[in-house]
Amino acid sequence: MSERKIQKPDWLKIKLGNDQIFTRTKKIIETHGLHTICSSGRCPNQGECGSRGTAAFMIGGDICTRSCKFCNTHTGKPLPLDENEPMKIARSIQLMQLSYAVITSVDRDDLPDLGATHWVETIRHVKRLNPDTRIEVLIPDFQGKKELLDQIVETPVDVIGHNMETVSRLTPKIRSAATYKTSLKVLSHIASRGIKTKTGIMVGLSETTNEVLDLMNDVLQTGCSIFTVGQYLQPSKAHIPVHEYISPEIFDFYKKEALDKGFEKVESAPLVRSSYHADK
Repeated sequence: MSERKIQKPDWLKIKLGNDQIFTRTKKIIETHGLHTICSSGRCPNQGECGSRGTAAFMIGGDICTRSCKFCNTHTGKPLPLDENEPMKIARSIQLMQLSYAVITSVDRDDLPDLGATHWVETIRHVKRLNPDTRIEVLIPDFQGKKELLDQIVETPVDVIGHNMETVSRLTPKIRSAATYKTSLKVLSHIASRGIKTKTGIMVGLSETTNEVLDLMNDVLQTGCSIFTVGQYLQPSKAHIPVHEYISPEIFDFYKKEALDKGFEKVESAPLVRSSYHADK
């Protein structure tokens, strides 16, 4: 793709966080040596969410075995898992007094179980220390292996998310290992087990409106009931460039279409990300 420069519109201006709650949240995360997808992914909502005392914890380290062209998370050979990380996450959630916690992870294709056991330990520690906290997880595809997905499904989680990221045509261009069909199978398997299922996509990568609507249909057929749409923002010059900044009116259109098609809950706006206002 060309490296044409597109000016960022006014509706993508980001609110910085600088209040006491933001500072306290940041300090708890740093004190426990934790990673968040908020900072790793350069999420535009760090300031707002931090000021609300929320964050999306990222487990498995901060080095991913995959190298997707949209993602700012470091890629390479990961370090060994931190066996104390599950308790650190649980303790941080307790200190932050979260009623709703979001947990995600890097891909760990280097591990025999792709990180599933670490996921289970983290969720169980969080629930043991925070019995009243609702838990949402945003998981990798685990290479589509149902026995690994079932390990997550059988934990006390309230919502399981797995992102489609983009439309079928663009998936091979921006995702390094995951496939469109595998992600649909992951969502279908989770939903078939009676768990509230969630997915999200980015727009502005040259997808067409019809392709987005077709994706909605594909996702609905899996039984997934929560859908998010947000603007892709290029993390660095090394990543795939933004093809187009989508107007708020188009995001409103996508939300209406998704709700009309049958999704129970839809968040669609330029700065929406998977965990944005997840507690709502």
